[in-house]
Amino acid sequence: MRVCVNCCKKCLLIKQKNKNGAGCVIGISEGGVWMSDKKYKFSPKVLLVDFLAFLAGSACVSLSVNMFTAPNQIAPGGATGLATVINYLTGFPIGMGILVINIPLFLIAWKVFGWQFLAKTAVMTVMSSVFIDISAVFITPYSGDKLLASLFGGVLSGIGYGLVFIRGATSGGTDIIGMLIKRKFSHIPMGTLVMLLDMVIVGISGLVYRNMESMLYAVIVFFISGRVVNYLVYGAGNGKMILAVSNNGSEIAEKVISETRRGVTVIPVQGAYTGENKKMLVCVVRPSEVQKIYSIIRRCDKEAFVIITRADEILGFGFKQDDTGV
Repeated sequence: MRVCVNCCKKCLLIKQKNKNGAGCVIGISEGGVWMSDKKYKFSPKVLLVDFLAFLAGSACVSLSVNMFTAPNQIAPGGATGLATVINYLTGFPIGMGILVINIPLFLIAWKVFGWQFLAKTAVMTVMSSVFIDISAVFITPYSGDKLLASLFGGVLSGIGYGLVFIRGATSGGTDIIGMLIKRKFSHIPMGTLVMLLDMVIVGISGLVYRNMESMLYAVIVFFISGRVVNYLVYGAGNGKMILAVSNNGSEIAEKVISETRRGVTVIPVQGAYTGENKKMLVCVVRPSEVQKIYSIIRRCDKEAFVIITRADEILGFGFKQDDTGV
C-alpha cells in the first residue's frame, strides 16, 4: 500500500485512511485514480495527453537516431543502441530491431507491472520504432562535427524519453530494466540507472565499430540524455526536506500549513542528553519555498534546531504523482 506525502491534506480531500490511520487508501493523480489494489481508471483526456506525449517523444527519438547518432556510428545505448549496432552489421532496420529486442522485456513487464504499464510501454515502443524507420527515408543525416552530433543527439533523446517517463511509461529496452531496479533502489534517479545499463551497449558498440571515439561520443550522448531526463522528470532543483526540532512544534506546524499550504508531519522526539521531550516537524517543499518556511520557524522559535537537506524525488499530493505503480 502506498502512503501519500502531505497525508493530512490528501486525506481531507479523499476522506479515507488506511487501517492504521497513517495514510490514504485512495490517491488522486493526474492520470486518474489509483487504489491500494492498483486498479486504475483512465479518462479520454488522459489518453489524449499520453498519445501526444508519446508522439512528441517518438519524434524526438527518431530525429536523434536518424540525424545524429546512427549516421555517425554512435550507439547511444539501450535497445536503440543495440539495434543501431545490428543495423551497422546487417542492415536490419533500426526500428524493427528495437521491436524484436523488446519482446522478451514486454513479457517481463506484463508480469511485474501489469497490463496498464505494458500498454503504455508497448504503444510508445511501436510508435518510436515506426517513426525511426519511416523518418529514415526523409531525414538528412548530419555529417559534420561528431561532438555536435553527440550533444544534439543526447538532448533530443533525453527530451523524448523524459516525456515518456513523465506519462508513466518507458520506451522499452534498458528503460524497463531500469524501472525494475528502481523498485528496489527507489532513491537512484531513473536517468542514472539507464546510463549505467547503457554502458554495456556502448562497450559492445566500441568492439563492433573498432573505434574508441565512437564509444566516447556515445558516453556523451547518454550522459546528456540522462541529465535531460532527470531535469524533466525530477525538476531543475529537485526538492528540499526541512527537519525542525522545537518546543513550539504545534504553533510552527499551524503557521506553515496556513501560510504556505504545505503539509507538515509532527513526530515526538526526545533529547538523548537532556531527556527533554520535543516535537520534530518534517516538511517537504520546493527550493523556492525554503526561505519562507525557515522564516516561519525562526519567528515562532529562535532556538529551534533546523536541518535542510535535499530530496531527490518527491511523490505525492502537491508534487509529482506516481502513475506507474512502481
